[in-house]
Amino acid sequence: MCGIFGIEGNADAANFTYLGLYALQHRGQESSGIVSWDGEALRVERGMGQIADVFNEEALARLPGVRALGHTRYSTAGTSVLDNAQPIVVNTSMGPIALVHNGNLVNAVSERRRLEQSGSIFQTSSDTEIILHLMARNPRRNLVDSLMIALQRVRGAYSLILLTADAVIAARDPHGFRPLILGDLKGSTCFASESCAFDLLGARSVREIEPGEVVVAAAGKLQSHRVEPGHAPARCLFEMVYFARPDSEVFGDAVSKARLEMGARLAREAPADADIVVPVPDSGLFSALGYARESGLPLEFGLIRNHYVGRTFIEPRQSIRHFGVKVKLNPVRQLIEGKRVVLVDDSIVRGTTSPKIVRMIRDGGAKEVHVRISCPPTAWPCFYGINMPTREELIASSNSIDEIRQFVGADTLGYLSLDALKDSLTSTERGYCTACWTGDYPVPVPTEEGRQVELFPQPRETEA
Repeated sequence: MCGIFGIEGNADAANFTYLGLYALQHRGQESSGIVSWDGEALRVERGMGQIADVFNEEALARLPGVRALGHTRYSTAGTSVLDNAQPIVVNTSMGPIALVHNGNLVNAVSERRRLEQSGSIFQTSSDTEIILHLMARNPRRNLVDSLMIALQRVRGAYSLILLTADAVIAARDPHGFRPLILGDLKGSTCFASESCAFDLLGARSVREIEPGEVVVAAAGKLQSHRVEPGHAPARCLFEMVYFARPDSEVFGDAVSKARLEMGARLAREAPADADIVVPVPDSGLFSALGYARESGLPLEFGLIRNHYVGRTFIEPRQSIRHFGVKVKLNPVRQLIEGKRVVLVDDSIVRGTTSPKIVRMIRDGGAKEVHVRISCPPTAWPCFYGINMPTREELIASSNSIDEIRQFVGADTLGYLSLDALKDSLTSTERGYCTACWTGDYPVPVPTEEGRQVELFPQPRETEA
């Protein structure tokens, strides 16, 4: 996940980066950081927590310059500590470089071991630092050439933005797993994970950075380069289901429109004899609206979300996920009492949250609860930038749909089929990754004893 933003050629670069990260806060809440080039050196401010926790007027005043980039983090590789907060800033023989990364490198372990054996000293446990070490090992007069060499060695998912004394550089892996968009703010070039960041700034979305493309923004001009052409695009379809903000355009599709269509197709594939449709806020809202429109059932906001609690699925610690469900949601008895409820959510991952939500609806007086999910059963972990659990922790990997229904306590349970999910998009031919539903991984994942190799294995907590 993670949210990244960069801008070149603007006197308020750090302030615009700060606002851009605000729009991307949903992509990560562990740490935040901004770096700028002040004409002499890179200036960086980083801290643990959300944008508002880390930055104030004084911090932004320490970030002068006409180019800047920023990051809001949710970790998939490396621990959640300040040392791993981005941007990562280094001094090299090619000059100072700052880097932000959204994604996950599947060959990080082997590359790190190789680099350490040849003398590299790492300052973080993040896979992102590997790219900088590879660049430093292969210096070139044109820094872009050094970056291209580094990118040819790494495998997996990366959307990157780099900041140098002369340019802002954006790069996307050859499969295009994670989103990255080029924008224009009154002549200033900017890059962002999602278009909603441009909307906040009044910038114009120009186009998606293509898979395998490296774009250099310097002195008001753009240059495009290509890394390893010929790979089949594999954009993350789960971005459209869950992660992206509904007011964004991602991978060429309007997220809200796609989710409305998912809900409509779900109503056709898995109808329910019910009285009302209730969304699980917030990511289930548009699919529920589509379901209600297609089925003719009224949409009721039978669950209210406390917006001062983080999104439970992407919180890094199991204990927070376990505690957060009750704090996050509360049923509206006046709307659901005595009703047969269609409860629409975007996904069931571990299966630990859904039973609590179903119980909330029943405790609120619902007569029946029919759970509908706007994607197929999630049965395989993601190794390309989403912090999903291991396969054995995914409830759909070892349980039938009826077994899952019994576990979550629903009267009925229905999932959207993969074909219907794909057909909900207007740009299916552009190529999508569906590995979390099919186990078909576009980039092979190194394993040890059937599990993905972890850069720094952490003890796994379990729910009581």
